[in-house]
Amino acid sequence: MHLIINGEDHDDLPDGLTVAMLIAHLGLPERKIAIERNLEVIPKSTFGEVILNDHDKLEIIHFIGGG
Repeated sequence: MHLIINGEDHDDLPDGLTVAMLIAHLGLPERKIAIERNLEVIPKSTFGEVILNDHDKLEIIHFIGGG
């Protein structure tokens, strides 16, 4: 499957990935990120249900705490 993540092409992803599976594949912490797919924000409560489609465009924002 081909996805565009933060402007970069990713062609090596398996079909049928959910958002939660993609997060795990990328090694990101699920608690501290926000994801937008095709200009729509995906609620965290649906990460395990939302199945990604070929050529989806994702923006992943990773929050880092500090002060």
